[in-house]
Amino acid sequence: MKIVFLDRKTIGEDIDLSPFKEFGELVIYDYSSPEEAAIRTADADVIVLNKVPVNRQTIGNAEHLKLVCVTATGINNLDLDYLDERGIAWRNVAGYSTESVAQHTFAMLFYLLENMDYYDRYVKSGGYAGDYMFTHFERHYHELSGMNWGIIGLGNIGRRVADLAKAFGCKVSYYSTSGKNHNPDHEEKSLEELLRDSDIISIHAPLNADTKYLINADTLALMKKSAILLNLGRGPIINEADLADALTDGTIAAAGLDVLSVEPIAADNPLMTIKDSSRLLITPHIAWASVEARTRLMKIIEGQIREYLAANS
Repeated sequence: MKIVFLDRKTIGEDIDLSPFKEFGELVIYDYSSPEEAAIRTADADVIVLNKVPVNRQTIGNAEHLKLVCVTATGINNLDLDYLDERGIAWRNVAGYSTESVAQHTFAMLFYLLENMDYYDRYVKSGGYAGDYMFTHFERHYHELSGMNWGIIGLGNIGRRVADLAKAFGCKVSYYSTSGKNHNPDHEEKSLEELLRDSDIISIHAPLNADTKYLINADTLALMKKSAILLNLGRGPIINEADLADALTDGTIAAAGLDVLSVEPIAADNPLMTIKDSSRLLITPHIAWASVEARTRLMKIIEGQIREYLAANS
């Protein structure tokens, strides 16, 4: 049995992969281009990957390939028809990062809501040392309790965020992007109603035809000028040029993004022109990546391989 990791660095070098050696030969690559993958998978029985495309070009020569494991929930990089044609099994992983993403959602919110960037710079610049007052009132912040929190995408992560928001005293409502998912525990609203009513809007939806550019100039214009927008779903759910304009014009108060339309961020992304971190906070797709979440992820992958081998021995 030969297991090949095609892009190990996408899960972090701090995660121990030695347990996979119990299955047989273990070969690890930091990254693999599609051309490299075609060579590196040739004699693999199992491949583990995150972003590498899996199709006729990349695994066409992998005559012994039995199982493809994706270290993520999304499987848009897999040619499922081709895998089915070859009789190759595949596995993805869901639910491993719920706590991590929910925690990061609140980390971003509090940074923006409480003007943390401004206060930190004020103290470190020497402004506080030269002040007469023990409290600095130049910027204001408001209590989260009593605010309206709107959630776009009420899956596992959205529901966890809703629970935490309620614990802080928020009034939670949601919009179903598919129109098919309904939850009696929270108030369901139309997108327009959700945007108009919410003080905080967090996105936890997948990217599909229903959600691409869901947030654009027209929908941003519906929001409160005091609203904070958080995107922990997928980058193209927001039209980034429209968001840049909305932040520049004061259409909304602030935005926090952990996902972008192109990752790593493109040098010409219009959001790069906004340098005020009290208005725009961007983190490099790290919400899912706590040590615990990544460890949990690889434990699940390990279990999937073990179960497959037991069922096909």
